[in-house]
Amino acid sequence: MIHQQIKDLFFSSVDSVVSDISKYTFHPDSDFQRSRKIPANKIISFLVSQGSSSTRTEMLDFWNLDSHIPTASALNQQRAKLKPEALEAVFHHFNSSTTQLQAASVLDANYCFQAVDGSDLTYFSTTKFSSQDFFFSPGHSINGVYSMHLNALYDLDTHTYTDALIQSAHCKNEYRAFCDLVDRHNVTAGKNTVYIGDRGYCSYNNMAHVIKQGQYFLFRTKGINSKGMIHKFDFPKESSFDIDVNVTLVRSHSKKVLSGIPADRYIRFIDHNTAFDYIKYGSYGTYELSFRVVCFPISESTYEYIVTNLPRDEFPAERIKILYNARWSIESSFRKLKYTIGLSNFHAYKPNFIKQEIWAKLLAYNITETMINQTVLEEHQTKHKYKVNFTLAAHICRVFLRLTTEKDQYDVMSLLKRELIPIRNDRQYSRLQTAHFRRPRYFIYRAA
Repeated sequence: MIHQQIKDLFFSSVDSVVSDISKYTFHPDSDFQRSRKIPANKIISFLVSQGSSSTRTEMLDFWNLDSHIPTASALNQQRAKLKPEALEAVFHHFNSSTTQLQAASVLDANYCFQAVDGSDLTYFSTTKFSSQDFFFSPGHSINGVYSMHLNALYDLDTHTYTDALIQSAHCKNEYRAFCDLVDRHNVTAGKNTVYIGDRGYCSYNNMAHVIKQGQYFLFRTKGINSKGMIHKFDFPKESSFDIDVNVTLVRSHSKKVLSGIPADRYIRFIDHNTAFDYIKYGSYGTYELSFRVVCFPISESTYEYIVTNLPRDEFPAERIKILYNARWSIESSFRKLKYTIGLSNFHAYKPNFIKQEIWAKLLAYNITETMINQTVLEEHQTKHKYKVNFTLAAHICRVFLRLTTEKDQYDVMSLLKRELIPIRNDRQYSRLQTAHFRRPRYFIYRAA
């Protein structure tokens, strides 16, 4: 059965990492060298299958109400030996092992579309456990919280996370995170990768990193009347357009540099406060960029501006509009990740423990979506098409992954086929004009 195959792939990923556990421990010579009630593979499996109840409740469920269940203190002692990179390694190993299960691309067989976005994750802690790098005060409040920032790449075809990078609150830099993710991203053989981001990712440095990898970008940018990237470009008088732009980037105002640039190219000076990795500040070097600027209406009075290097013959303006709209699924995934998978409910105070749980939740999300992707639904003549209920699917997968042989007998696919909800893509809601910050919930006080 396909669900058992996915479970086996998960456990083989865990075993692969555990087989070389010394790479992922703080004391390689002593950590996990003796037989314990809670070996490394059980810790990883527990964290991935953990829900939003208290730690003790989750342990009782995981150990099947065994009277010899370890204490929460023993669990934390074992967790303290494990680096977050262990969970990260399992995440990447599982992703690479499930490529054989991926169906044909819905969007384009020749391209892989990666949405990029970031989200803040707040948690409770004290100065005893977390440094000031993780502390910030939202708004004008003197009562701050501890926070990490998750930067993620999200596959728009498989609806799974392909990579992520975690930053502390004071080291948050989405530009730098994006460049790092692009530089280390494994491009799918025979496919080009398209990175899709909102206005927070539109920069010359991000473009250059994508181009250096031989891939494509699609970024939303500020309008022509705003002081953004495309400000002071020459545009046609039409309200909608699709034009080519050639820009030469410089780090010096030297006449020797400027005189050698053709008159048909725009010149943009990159000051010392702006990151650009391919020209050292103060040098006489130049960097040439060519891209499209696409403008199209999204309402009677509102227009969207997109910069991209995608070929016009394959990606006309109308298709560009559809692709950028598809980026919204990463926003929806963050909501599922936080409130369904449980990434808003941490069970720890220490940064390393928090990072363990972040990678575990990303992995749990991917396992759930992989199960859903493999669920074949029957089509009926109904008003709406149907899809698997993600909330119930996450619960089913969480129970199924726990280390008991009885749960291997569950027919997960049949269960998923019964838990359906209608697809209503035509529904639209205005964005809530409330504060973006929400205080974290402390796990001890949640209902079991």
